Amino acid sequence: MVRRLIQKPLKRSRLRLALGKSYYTAKRYLMWWFNSGIKFASKSNTPLLHEYHSHGTPIYRKLKDVDMHMQENKAVNLKIAINNLQYTTIFPGETFSYWKLIGKPTKRKGYKKGMVLKSGTVTAATGGGLCQLSNLIYWITIHTPLTVVERHRHGYDVFPDSSRTQPFGSGATCFYNYGDLMIRNDTPHTFQLHLSVGEQDLKGAWMCDTTPQYRYEIYESEHVMQSEYWGGYTRHNVIRRKKFSCSCDELLGDEFVVENHAFMMYSPFIEDKTSYVRTEYRRFDLKNLFFEESRNERLKHTKLA
Repeated sequence: MVRRLIQKPLKRSRLRLALGKSYYTAKRYLMWWFNSGIKFASKSNTPLLHEYHSHGTPIYRKLKDVDMHMQENKAVNLKIAINNLQYTTIFPGETFSYWKLIGKPTKRKGYKKGMVLKSGTVTAATGGGLCQLSNLIYWITIHTPLTVVERHRHGYDVFPDSSRTQPFGSGATCFYNYGDLMIRNDTPHTFQLHLSVGEQDLKGAWMCDTTPQYRYEIYESEHVMQSEYWGGYTRHNVIRRKKFSCSCDELLGDEFVVENHAFMMYSPFIEDKTSYVRTEYRRFDLKNLFFEESRNERLKHTKLA
């Protein structure tokens, strides 16, 4: 990955933000109403039986300066949204639209105030927490032959890696209605989304009308954390996947998935006393054009006999 100088985040006026939001919201509604040649997926009452890929993520996380009550509200919001997505079926040639199916999260529909990230800061908003659902759907999608036609990366890296189980940048943020997650079925097979909210976990799976032909391994490459001339830090990587044949486990290809860039909202040196995560860096030197590199050392506590 070629090193690029990243400009400091710009602070937009409230008027400009409001005008921009109104413009893009109206533009997205027009696309939905007039379709623009897109055939959108819809729900079906007939469940498909062959699992292509599944995954689960914990609903409740201990996050610094985040009230647990907001995460409890997130669980409520997830259940409401899932009712609109469950058994969404994508026939060949159709496109899944996250927001078109869910609709606008409002208090009238039962949505509560949950955690949202806005310009790198944690705040509360009605329907907060639905990014966890879009993250999950994106993650299971890149483990299938479905095509992601619209996905928005997180512009800020807010929390350190001490509890991260997936590569940085492997999720998809969402903001109604133009920050959508859209997935097209370019295969000859039918896919169906199955979702559930348990006591502790959010679970999702793509089901298919036939047994899977391929399996995918997702990995991170070209990961860089670098200091910028304006004093902040940015983070960059590339997500790729290896494609294998399910019949003989033969490697069929190594595919580019997405490139990520984000502003870091924490110091690159972190020390987690519970699992003792230590990260060492060589900082970027503007004169000598050295990249900042990181090396993680994790020392797990063990009980003495």
